[in-house]
Amino acid sequence: MESLGKAAVAEFVATFALIFVGAGAVIVASSGQLDLVGVALAHGLVLAVMVSVTGHISGGQINPAVTIALWAAGRIGTQRGAVLIGAQLVGAVMGALLLRYVVGGAAFDGGGAGAPALAPGLAVGKGIVLEAILTFFLVFVVFGTAVDDRGPWNKTAGFTIGLTIAFDILAFGPLTGAAMNPARWFGPALVGGQWADALVWIVGPIAGAIIAGVLYTAALLRGREPATP
Repeated sequence: MESLGKAAVAEFVATFALIFVGAGAVIVASSGQLDLVGVALAHGLVLAVMVSVTGHISGGQINPAVTIALWAAGRIGTQRGAVLIGAQLVGAVMGALLLRYVVGGAAFDGGGAGAPALAPGLAVGKGIVLEAILTFFLVFVVFGTAVDDRGPWNKTAGFTIGLTIAFDILAFGPLTGAAMNPARWFGPALVGGQWADALVWIVGPIAGAIIAGVLYTAALLRGREPATP
């Protein structure tokens, strides 16, 4: 793993890409030029690529919930985790700012700034639970591919994580946006002033991530057998 400064730069760039592409896809979809499949693929592909190219530098976290899960499981120190989360949040804001400049204020605001939103009639509590479950799946996959040294990090981790993002969005994107990532919400929310139901994308992902990280570590990593040749 590279130095903290290099890791922070990697997390900044990767999260910037996620917001610019992911939120951008949502804005384009709001104008009818893209459907749910396109939005899911945009998020899944940008994550797959960015995890693959930053994994050896920062761990390819690109998500404060993932970083917090790694910290809760004892896989990352407090200082490193705080710096990487800061880089992720700044990258998210910069991605949203540049997106607003490129697509224009009217399109940006008309597309809800590309921020995740609850479906009409869906209660905040249910939204939190849904985001927690979706993030649980994501972080369980992260631990199984990128943390567990028996996992296929060098071969398929980015692809596997990207696919998880895609299937979560395909299944439940219309209900909560399937953000699974506080930074994915924070950047567009800050730039676009979209603060409604904020707890859904803060509490849900962090809770689901911690549960997944601690469970995987306790149940599947502790006292494990070596990988089978």
